[in-house]
Amino acid sequence: MADPPGCCRPCATCLLCLYSCQWITAKKEKRRGLRTTKCDCSWFFFLFCVFLFTLVWLYIAIIILNDFHNFNEFIFKQQKLWLDWSLVLLIATAVLITYSAVLLVLALCLQLCGQPLKLHWLHKILLIITALVVAAAFTGLGIKWAEEWRSARISLQATGPFLHIGIVGGMTLLAWPLASVIYRAHNTGLKVFLLLAYSAAMIALYLAPLGITSPCIMEENQLPPKPALVGHRGAPMLAPENTLMSLRKAVDCDVQVFETDVMVSADGVPFLMHDEKLTRTTNVQTVFPERAALNSTAFNWTDLQQLNAGSWFLERRPFPSVQSLSHGDRVQATRQKIPSLGQVLDAAKESNISIMFDLRPENHSDYQSFVNATLAVILQSGIPLQQVLWLPDGFREQVKQQVPGVQQVYGRKRLQDEKEPLLHVNLPYQDMSSEEIKQYRQDNISVNLYVVNQPWLFSVLWCSGVSSVTTNACQVLKEMKRPIWLLPSSTYLMIWIVVDCVSFLMILWAFLLMKKCSQRRRTAESETDVLLTKINSLMQD
Repeated sequence: MADPPGCCRPCATCLLCLYSCQWITAKKEKRRGLRTTKCDCSWFFFLFCVFLFTLVWLYIAIIILNDFHNFNEFIFKQQKLWLDWSLVLLIATAVLITYSAVLLVLALCLQLCGQPLKLHWLHKILLIITALVVAAAFTGLGIKWAEEWRSARISLQATGPFLHIGIVGGMTLLAWPLASVIYRAHNTGLKVFLLLAYSAAMIALYLAPLGITSPCIMEENQLPPKPALVGHRGAPMLAPENTLMSLRKAVDCDVQVFETDVMVSADGVPFLMHDEKLTRTTNVQTVFPERAALNSTAFNWTDLQQLNAGSWFLERRPFPSVQSLSHGDRVQATRQKIPSLGQVLDAAKESNISIMFDLRPENHSDYQSFVNATLAVILQSGIPLQQVLWLPDGFREQVKQQVPGVQQVYGRKRLQDEKEPLLHVNLPYQDMSSEEIKQYRQDNISVNLYVVNQPWLFSVLWCSGVSSVTTNACQVLKEMKRPIWLLPSSTYLMIWIVVDCVSFLMILWAFLLMKKCSQRRRTAESETDVLLTKINSLMQD
């Protein structure tokens, strides 16, 4: 098999060595018997599919980073082990995608150099393992974290136009090895099949923008106001969650609402705590080791005040931003205690910030007494009632009667036969489409979506017109002056046309150039065959 023009034998030998895991010299007499069989082609197709499979998982892994803190908390509750599993996910995914990408590049280069695709058995096993690992990851995501599929669909509104450009670019580059295969193949049926399949795929890609929609494809003057920020348990990336320090950091981030969770102690004092148990965010295992497994509501207020609610933040580092805290912030964090609702309401009143909270646990037998104790503290604090946003559904009618000035926030969409109009809704960001957000905005319904940490997601919701978002990353979203990208429809149309035209011209150039190289190769092979024939004739004479 002759080397095509521009492909040096040492390079071809090196590529073949890496792909086949054995040293095969580039001498013609030692390569003459090596050919790419149908089995080799099948393995190349499998390699290509594994690469695409892993690439899709990489995209999903990046998208779910927005919600990965919830996964870390879930693992801690189950295994009592705190680790930033997002790093494990990204490192493992990077290894898999790098391995499959390197193999694919080697295979494409070998094809361009006219070398046989003899994949080594070790690579075959590793590719099968890669496919199984990624399949297991997708299966686990679908079973335990199915809502992330909706996150992926939302992400396409932010990345769709750019994914289209990237995929068109990748398929355009694929024209070079594909043209090489077509011009080398002797089977006419295979040539026609490859050409038709590739043409159909490119036509579909060229027309794909017809189905791509994004709220950020709009004119600049149509952009809605920036959503207000709601601090999820305060500013948990800058301070221990649900503490007075976290509230102050949230105020510094221009957060308008402090979102938290309230429980009631055994002696009737409402306090801030998210988890049913105290093990994650306090040192209860050190202070009360024999009672550490009890629910938070089983402790009286005197016991709760003995616990430290900040040291865990520095020890476990729930967010990477903890490493950049100043010395003063670190010292302040170690001194945090569990705050009572009364203390938080006083701080909120002083800072002129609203407070929105859930009252947990709603299935508790004494829940009505929890509601009464909470309402008593709200009235006693003297905070303007319009600064209090009430989330719990339990005994909501009683709350309306006793404290009519409190703003009622509903964790559901409006109903068709709604008795009284909803003014505020609080929902997961996966539960509302851009169209629904726009409709609620037109109907003067305030929509708050949670939990929004990544700028790409914040940008999509901003363009959709959401009223506010609950976030862990208030310090990041505060700095955003506009969405990550905003394109007028006319500009996007121009980009679409230019990308498609450039791609078409490059594909045409690739096929014409590879045709010319193929003709040169055939001429060289013919001259070589004539020369060998003459040599054989002379030797026979």
